[in-house]
Amino acid sequence: MQKKLIALAVAGLASTGAFAQANVTVYGVADATFDVVKIAGDANNELGNTTRVSSNSSYIGFKGAEALGNGLTAVFQLESGVGFDQGGNTLGTRDSYVGVAGGFGTVVMGKLTGPTRALGGAIDVNSGATGIGTNGALLGKLGNNLVSGGDNNTSATCARSSTCVSIFDDRWKNAIAYVSPTFAGLNATVAYVANENKTFHGQEPAANVRGYDAGLKYANGPIMAAVTYNAVSMGNAAKTDISDFRVGASYNFGVASIRGLFDRARADHFGGAGYTQNVFGLGGTFNVTPAGKIIGQFYFADEMKRNGKDQKDTGAKLFEIGYEHSLSKRTILKAVYAHLNNDANAGYDFGINAAGVNSVTTAGPTFSTVGATVQGVQLGLRHSF
Repeated sequence: MQKKLIALAVAGLASTGAFAQANVTVYGVADATFDVVKIAGDANNELGNTTRVSSNSSYIGFKGAEALGNGLTAVFQLESGVGFDQGGNTLGTRDSYVGVAGGFGTVVMGKLTGPTRALGGAIDVNSGATGIGTNGALLGKLGNNLVSGGDNNTSATCARSSTCVSIFDDRWKNAIAYVSPTFAGLNATVAYVANENKTFHGQEPAANVRGYDAGLKYANGPIMAAVTYNAVSMGNAAKTDISDFRVGASYNFGVASIRGLFDRARADHFGGAGYTQNVFGLGGTFNVTPAGKIIGQFYFADEMKRNGKDQKDTGAKLFEIGYEHSLSKRTILKAVYAHLNNDANAGYDFGINAAGVNSVTTAGPTFSTVGATVQGVQLGLRHSF
């Protein structure tokens, strides 16, 4: 699963021992599903059964390490998403960095998964934390006002984006991170996002977005628990500050696992008011055969609060049930059904866009999910190499 703490991405490199020269590993995932999605009951229009092929979290990457002497190791990674269902791929779209590791820990710079995003992915029950039923559909979105189009920008709607997650569940560009060594299963990660100009709700000139993302994780045997806090200053004229606090844990029984997550998103000086929203999630897996397991999870977004008062009918519920069958150590056959029910004034979408084939283009129609029920079925294959 790619959505891990930065520590997991670099620890393997830092612990590989001495290298006479740089060693490069080529790796990746090919993940394709045939989807049937439907939007029904929304206030503006309905999107009947629509079919598509999605490449989900498919990617290719290169990583390596080189011993520098004196206990230091240079580490690097260049990882790119692969949208083979539609083409037009670009290098470095996923976690890509260069850094140095030693007894003090690891320091990396580049485009990074911070601990907040990593925790959401670690608790998700889906292999690769990807697909229509992922918890990214609700986490950190604050009534869909803090969604990202992939560039750390926010938008009031994600109907035109093939990736529809919160700004806290996107990768951070222009970031530097420190990952501590692990002591008795405990380690810490701190990332800082530099304040390069980025637009916020279409404001001109661009705002100086900057922030930090910190997490503390304990992993020992079957137990994993973590707490994260992500704070971002939008740098706009209104001096908007947004933040996300998460606590998550999982326990692996061997034949089954259980995991839970609490998420609280907050925005201050946002449209002249302060907003908060809580999301609660519970999921689990159960091995029905040596090669097959049932996965399922339920997430509930509570109503938003404006200056401490509930905003009526602004919550949503997400339910997912699925089956994953390992054809080999590298290949998984999967089938998933997801159901997202919006309250009358809520317009959440799946973690990947449901409103169109692949994604809705600028020239295409916009389908509202306000008050809608969003459903989908995915059947596909995931191969790691």
